[in-house]
Amino acid sequence: MSSVPPHATPLRRAPVQRRSAERLTRILDACADLLDEVGYDGLSTRAVALRAQVPIGSVYRFFGNKRQMADALAQRNLERYTRRVTERLSEGADGDDAGGGDGGWRAALDVVLDEYLEMKRTAPGFSLVDFGNQIPVGDPRAAPNHRVADRLTELLSGRLDRHPDDDLRRVFLVAVETADTLVQLAFRVAPDGDERIIEEARELLRAYLGRVLD
Repeated sequence: MSSVPPHATPLRRAPVQRRSAERLTRILDACADLLDEVGYDGLSTRAVALRAQVPIGSVYRFFGNKRQMADALAQRNLERYTRRVTERLSEGADGDDAGGGDGGWRAALDVVLDEYLEMKRTAPGFSLVDFGNQIPVGDPRAAPNHRVADRLTELLSGRLDRHPDDDLRRVFLVAVETADTLVQLAFRVAPDGDERIIEEARELLRAYLGRVLD
């Protein structure tokens, strides 16, 4: 099995003290809000500093430019998404459809898709950044959908009683790429996502994963 290189942190310097961590949170929150208001082209480090009410030097302490700042926001989104999915799966661990068996991966698929849709609808800046820039710099394995597929492979392999090898990663990568394309279409058709297209995506994913995982 080939190893997957970890996604490098975009931070120039990781916060050590609580005060620095809180300042970083304010910076990323401001970045997310401004992305919704002015878009990526209108985003600037100075505007983020003003919105976060921090000195411009505090922004440059963590980030060299707005691309690094957006990358850090995307990484935070992925961590939050993973945590939400993990919590939802843990909440259903005692239910009939949460673990293995015929319905196990189908229940997990619903959680994975529903939590993504919820963040798409409610998380500031998510509609532009989600889990990262879709035009990666450097190793293509660092592209956002590769990172999401890798994270889901590690998260769900135990529930599937499957080793998290390259075959399973490829399966999840195909599923993630397919879901991404169809969800983007759903949100182009309707501001909150066209429910009919979303259900078509859900059925398509169930059919594909059923052929591979059953």
